[in-house]
Amino acid sequence: MRGVKVFTGAAASVLLLACMGPLPALADTIEAALVRAYQNNPQLNAQRATVRFTDENVPQALSGYRPKVGITATTGYQYTDTLSTAGGTPSTLVRTPIHGANAPRSVGATVSQTLFNGQQTANKTRAAESQVSGAREALRVLEQTVLLQAATIYMDYLRDSAIVEVQKSNVRVLEQTLKQTRDRFNVGEVTRTDVAQSEAQLAAGKTQLLTAEAQLVTTKSNFRRIIGNEPEALAPGSPVDRFLPGTLPSAVDLGLTENPNVTAAMFGIDVSYLQVKVNEGALLPTVSLQASVSQNYESTMTLYRSFGASAVAQLQVPIYQGGAEYSLIRQSKETLAQQRLVLEQTRDQTRANVVTAWGQLVAGKAQVQSAQSQVTASEIALNGVREEAKAGQRTTLDVLNAQQALVNARVALVTAQHDRVVASYSVLNTVGRLSPIVLNLPTTVYDPSVHYHQVRDSWVGVRTPDGR
Repeated sequence: MRGVKVFTGAAASVLLLACMGPLPALADTIEAALVRAYQNNPQLNAQRATVRFTDENVPQALSGYRPKVGITATTGYQYTDTLSTAGGTPSTLVRTPIHGANAPRSVGATVSQTLFNGQQTANKTRAAESQVSGAREALRVLEQTVLLQAATIYMDYLRDSAIVEVQKSNVRVLEQTLKQTRDRFNVGEVTRTDVAQSEAQLAAGKTQLLTAEAQLVTTKSNFRRIIGNEPEALAPGSPVDRFLPGTLPSAVDLGLTENPNVTAAMFGIDVSYLQVKVNEGALLPTVSLQASVSQNYESTMTLYRSFGASAVAQLQVPIYQGGAEYSLIRQSKETLAQQRLVLEQTRDQTRANVVTAWGQLVAGKAQVQSAQSQVTASEIALNGVREEAKAGQRTTLDVLNAQQALVNARVALVTAQHDRVVASYSVLNTVGRLSPIVLNLPTTVYDPSVHYHQVRDSWVGVRTPDGR
C-alpha cells in the first residue's frame, strides 16, 4: 500500500481549477470563453438583429410627419364618333359630326401633408421608441443568459474533467489494491472473499469512470455549442464576488431596478399606455393639405392640351364609424392593465430569484469549506485503516470502504467548488449586472444605439447601414 499516491485536499482543489497536470503558458481562461460567447453566439447575434428590426419602427412612425408625394402618368388610345347639334330652331339647327381616333396622355403630381391627426403620429413615435428600449432590455436579458451559460459550461467542463481524473486515480488505486490482495491471498494472509471484494470494488470503480467520461463528452459538446470552440487547457475559474452587492437587501434593491426583465416590463407599460392614446386619437378631427398639378394632352378630339393645379385643405371629423374605434380603446386599456400586472409579477419573480441565488452562494461557500475538511479527514482515515489492516485490525473491505469514502469526498469537493463559482455568476445575473462592462471583458461591447441613430432620420434608401 505504500506505493499508492493519495491526493491531499489542496490537490483536489487543483483538480477542479486546473483539470490535473501543469497548465501551459497560454491556457484558455473563463474571461476569454465569455468573450467568444458574447461575440459569436448565434442566438445572441439573432437577438441583436431583432433589435435592429425594431429600430425601424421609429422611422415608420415618423413618416406620419412627412409629406407624401406621388406622380401619375397615363397614355392610351380612344376612338370618338359623335354628332353634335347647334342652333335655336329646327330650321337653323346645324349638325356637326365628330369622329376619329386620338391618343390621350396625362402626367400629374400630388403632394399631401397631414397637419393634425389627434396626436396619433406623436404617440406612435413615442410608442415606437419605447418598443426600441424594450427590445434593448430583451437583448440584455439574452446577453446575461448567454454569459451565465458560458460561465456555467466552462465550470461544468472543469468539474467533469476533475471528476474523470478522480475516478481514474481511484481505478489505479483499486488495481494496486487488487494486486496486493491477490499477493496476500497467495501467501495465505487473506481469503478468497477479500479478493472478490477487491474485484467487485474495481469493477464498480471502472463503471464510475465510464459514467464520468460519458458526462464529460456531453459537457464538451455543450461547451462547443455555447462558446464556439473545443475546450483545451482550461485555466482556473474564479468567483466574481467583487462585483456583487455587499448584502442581500442591497442585492434585492439592485435587482428590482437594474434587472432587464423588470426594465423591459416597464417599457411594456409605456408602449401600452401610448397605444391607448393612439386609439383615442382616432376620435379627433384630422386636418390635411393636398396640392396637385396635372398636364393633359388630347383628352378629347377637340382639346389638344390642358393644365390644372389645385391646393385643397381638408377637415375630417369622425362622428360614428360602427363602434370599432371605441372597442379598440377599451381593448388597449385592458392591455395596459395587464402589463402593469406583468410588471408586478416580474418584480416578485426577480426578488425570489435574487434571494434564491444569494442563498445558493452562501451555501456554496460553506460547502467548499466542509468538503475540504471532508477530504482531509477521509485521507487521514484511509491512511489509518491501511495501517490497521497491516496489523490485522482491519479487513480488506474496511480499506475499500475508506477508499470509496475518499473518492466521494473528492467528487463532493470539486462539485462544491463548481457550484461556488457558478452561484456568484448567478447572483450577478439576477441583479442585472452580468455584462461585459461590469466584468471588464476585453471585447468591443455591442452598442444598439449606433444602428438606431443611423436609421432614425432616414427618409429614403433600402440598404441597411452594414451595406446589405
